[in-house]
Amino acid sequence: MTSESTLRLQLAVFALAAASFTNIYLPQPVLPVLQEEFVSDTLTVSYTIAAVILGIALSILPFGALSDSDSIHPNILTGGLVVDAAGLLCSLTHSLWLLIGARFLQGLFIPALTTCLAAYLAKTLPIERLNVVMGAYVSATVVGGLSGRLLGGWIHPPLDWRYAFVSAAALTLLATFAAVRILPAEKKRRDNEAVQPSFRGLLSRWDLMRLFLTGAGGFFVFSSVFNYLPFRLASEPFNYSTETITLLYLVYLVGAFTGPVAGNLSTRYGCGNTLIGGTVLLGAAVASTLIPSGLAVVVSLVGTCAGFFATHAAAVGGINRKLSIGQGRANALYVLFYYLGGWSGITLCGFAYSNTQWQGVVACCLIALVLPLLAGFVERCDYRV
Repeated sequence: MTSESTLRLQLAVFALAAASFTNIYLPQPVLPVLQEEFVSDTLTVSYTIAAVILGIALSILPFGALSDSDSIHPNILTGGLVVDAAGLLCSLTHSLWLLIGARFLQGLFIPALTTCLAAYLAKTLPIERLNVVMGAYVSATVVGGLSGRLLGGWIHPPLDWRYAFVSAAALTLLATFAAVRILPAEKKRRDNEAVQPSFRGLLSRWDLMRLFLTGAGGFFVFSSVFNYLPFRLASEPFNYSTETITLLYLVYLVGAFTGPVAGNLSTRYGCGNTLIGGTVLLGAAVASTLIPSGLAVVVSLVGTCAGFFATHAAAVGGINRKLSIGQGRANALYVLFYYLGGWSGITLCGFAYSNTQWQGVVACCLIALVLPLLAGFVERCDYRV
């Protein structure tokens, strides 16, 4: 593979991953706007995010298994077309529950783009190329998560939030066709499935399960904070506009460099110490959002991103270091727990916000952080042994 073909592959991977993740968080900055337009409560309108995350969680394992046997091109084409069609339906509907249903459909087929793409790269690229191209993939997930929030918040004021779905559909369609055209076909090979661990076998290992739960607890907190923060900032004492709230999502870029730093820290000081440090930082940052100050909110969000991505990177690195085979299945399970944690956070914190406002969200998040904190202490003990 020449340097030119590697660059084309990187660009195709980056575009597809970024477009896919753009769709996930598209309506997050305008949730208060949706609440007013559809005359709904906070919890119900938050399902426009939770439905996507639940769909991803339910389909991640089937698409992970499918990617081992099928060519990637039909999966990407089907996934891209379904995600686009559902996105256009979101832009046209005047029913909140139809919007939520279309978002759930998007979630079901987003793994056809993301999970299948990651599996394809692992199967087809030599190790010296894999690290380079996977770097583009990881960066794209951060950029996509940010761009979806910015697209939803900045297109709304001059036009309407519905145009954000149209724009995202156009980007996803272009990225889908580019990926189908550029990604080379896989070379068929025989895999020794007998030596691969089963999902049940991986779940029975406590050293892996605690890291799966770390991902669930971390994303529980991260998704809840960013999902309900717009409601807090749109009300007293802040009264921020949609544009200002959207601007705060730029702190998400902290994740672009926190992950690699956390990986180096895990190598030097151990996974356990990194998990403990990241969790303490995340907890302190979430608690600081209670301070009624715009500057405090910005600093807290930076700490939230840094702490979350530190625990996330440490957990993923810890899982892969514990395995010599079966990394694909183990990472699929991690992603499953990760998104189930996010869905649970948005749902439970929705009830908390409805009853006790932002204080309830913070309390739920601090309780959820017990999972990564305990995992960090156990990992630290194992590391010393």
